Amino acid sequence: MRVQARNKKHQSGQFLAVDQAKLYYQSWHPDCDSDCAPRAVIVIVHGLGAHSGIFNHLAEFLSDRQFAVYALDLRGHGRSGGQRGHINSWSEFRQDLNSFIQLVSTKEKDLPLYLLGQSLGGTISLDFALHYDFALDYDEQSDKDKLQDKLHGLILLSPALKVRIAPLKSILGKLFSGLLPRFTMDTGSQGSTIACDLQVIASTTEDPWRHTKATARLATEFWQTTAWIEAHASSLQIPLLILHGGADPVTLPETSLQLFTTIAVNDKERYEYPQGHHELQNDLECRNIFLDLVDWLERHLDPQLDA
Repeated sequence: MRVQARNKKHQSGQFLAVDQAKLYYQSWHPDCDSDCAPRAVIVIVHGLGAHSGIFNHLAEFLSDRQFAVYALDLRGHGRSGGQRGHINSWSEFRQDLNSFIQLVSTKEKDLPLYLLGQSLGGTISLDFALHYDFALDYDEQSDKDKLQDKLHGLILLSPALKVRIAPLKSILGKLFSGLLPRFTMDTGSQGSTIACDLQVIASTTEDPWRHTKATARLATEFWQTTAWIEAHASSLQIPLLILHGGADPVTLPETSLQLFTTIAVNDKERYEYPQGHHELQNDLECRNIFLDLVDWLERHLDPQLDA
C-alpha cells in the first residue's frame, strides 16, 4: 500500500482489492493537535461516473467538527483501475467496500463507523449493510460480528433505487449484458442534472476524473441488485438517515420515501430539500444539508441529546 501525505489534514493512497485491482482512496482528519482527535469515522461511497474528490467540501466540513472521513474511488472510476463504468458482478463492489472498511478499521481503531453512500454509492452501501445483516457472501460469522461492532449507522444521499433511463438504453442493456457485457453506453448525466449552482455545473463539465459511461453488465447488475434490496430492505437493523433533493432529476425522491416507509427499524430519519438536485453535497443548499447531517451524527454519538 502506498500513501502520499499532502498535509497534516489530507492523505491519499491505494489499496488492493480481492482480485488485485488497484483502488484509490482519500482521507481527511481534524487539522489540530491530539486534544481534538476524531470522535467517529465516515466512509463515503460516490455515485456512477463520479469519484471521491467530489466530496472534498463535505469532508472538510466534517473534519473541522472532529470526524475522520475516508472516501474511495470505485473500480472503473476516478483514479482507480478498471474499465470505466464496468463491473463483472455486483459482488465486486461489495468486496471492494468490505476491503476498504477493513483498511479504515485498522487505521481508526475503536472509532464508531458510519457509512455514507450517494446515488449509486447509496445502492452499494445499502446492499452492503443488508448482506452483512444476512451474513451473506462471507465465510465466517465473526466477520459479520466485527463489522456490526463498527457500523453504527447508514447515511444515504439521493440513493439510486430507481433511475430515469431511456427505454432504448434499458433494452440494449438487457440485450448486450450476456452477449457483449462490456458494451458501453452514455448515461447522459450532465452538470445541470447534478446541481443548480452554475459554478458546480461548470466544474463538473471540466472535471477530468468524471465520466458518463456505463456498460451493459453494470446496468443489469444494478437492476438485479435494486430488486434484491426492495425484497429485503425491511430487515435493515442499523440507524438510517436519508437526504434527498425534491428537484432531483436523476434518482426519484419518491423511491427513497418508499424505502423509508418499508424499513422497519425505529431509528430512521428522512429529509427532503425541495430545491435540491442530485449531488446535494455540492448544491446551493449544501450548508443546511451538512448541518442536518452533523446534527444526526451528534445525536447518535451522544444519545443524551435526543432526550
